[in-house]
Amino acid sequence: MSGEVLNAQHMPGDRGWRLESKTLQGNTPHRHIIVEPEEELSSSFTLTRKISLFKSPERMEEGPYKCVRDGNGTVNRVIRMGTRKSQLARIQTDYVAEKLKTLYPDVHLEIVAMSTIGDKILDTALSKIGEKSLFTKELENALERNEVDLVVHSLKDLPTTLPNGFTIGAVLQRESPHDAVVLHPKNSGLTLDTLPDGSVIGTSSLRRAAQLKKRFPHLEFKDIRGNLNTRLKKLDEKEDYAAIILAAAGLKRMGWEARVSQVLGPEDCMYAVGQGALAVEVRARDCDILEMVSTLHHSETVLRCIAERAFLRRLEGGCSVPVAVNTEVKDSVLSLTGAVYSLDGADSLKEAMETSVDPGNKLESAADIQHVGVTAHNVPQCAQVAAEKLGVDLANLLLSKGAMEILTTARKLNDAR
Repeated sequence: MSGEVLNAQHMPGDRGWRLESKTLQGNTPHRHIIVEPEEELSSSFTLTRKISLFKSPERMEEGPYKCVRDGNGTVNRVIRMGTRKSQLARIQTDYVAEKLKTLYPDVHLEIVAMSTIGDKILDTALSKIGEKSLFTKELENALERNEVDLVVHSLKDLPTTLPNGFTIGAVLQRESPHDAVVLHPKNSGLTLDTLPDGSVIGTSSLRRAAQLKKRFPHLEFKDIRGNLNTRLKKLDEKEDYAAIILAAAGLKRMGWEARVSQVLGPEDCMYAVGQGALAVEVRARDCDILEMVSTLHHSETVLRCIAERAFLRRLEGGCSVPVAVNTEVKDSVLSLTGAVYSLDGADSLKEAMETSVDPGNKLESAADIQHVGVTAHNVPQCAQVAAEKLGVDLANLLLSKGAMEILTTARKLNDAR
């Protein structure tokens, strides 16, 4: 292999960028050269750089970058994709990588996997840990330190307020956002309605438990932690649970759709904010990366998730309180149903609103405006504004009817458990 791996860093006093390189074959010593990105954009935007010796880096941002030089002397920046180590997270990241490689075949991608707080603490319900960034903090730390260039998340794991300097550069087309029932093999053919009285259902989601306790009062609910593989193993190999509740999207991405016994519609269990959607988080200042990943945006999913995230943020909710949503776009009308619940589901508030997201003939210039953390240049700004306003307005309606009292009580009772 004739390419070279390089690490680029702007050094004090340098007129350009210092690349530390070593051939991929043999033991050629490291050497340093000064480089500048070419003015012209390639098919991969500013990600493909040509070597230019001893010139100033007028347009190249500071920070260490990893690069690869091909046999023709072209230096291509390696895009490092951060992800969690779980099998599902890797599958999701591979999916995003395939999308990017299809659009930009010259881009070099490298996947960097790491564990998060949520992956390490497996003996405590998520709602009890008290950390808003359970599955994102370590990944965002790596992004801040320039150890990765983008991070792939399940959107529902991302807090509605991101750390300064970060943005969601892409929200991909949503899989089914609904929850699914996976039965113990001995209960094959049954449903939540037909399971025997006292059957134990595994879920660590306060949102799921609150809704299902009210809808299926003959069932009992118990926490279950771990990734999808672990939870399914706990279900199948023990007699502790009659069934568990999982996100349908995750089961599909893992290729385990055959394990789905029942998909829960909004009449049984509304879903979590952002559930079923993948998000790509980037540094807001990395215009080249932001432009690259923005092509992955799915307009309808963007608008639905902006409304959902605005609703949740206005309620100051998170995994420690039961908040649920349902959204739909039809004929350029975005509808949002939102609800809050007490822990036992006995007390709840539920309302629905809708708004037009039709941009009409209005011409807009791209603007670096975030809507609940999302930057989407290729989605009409007026539609994004309308979606965010819808979420805030619906939350305000629930708050005017006593939602904060319900959520405050739920939070206190959860903390006391």
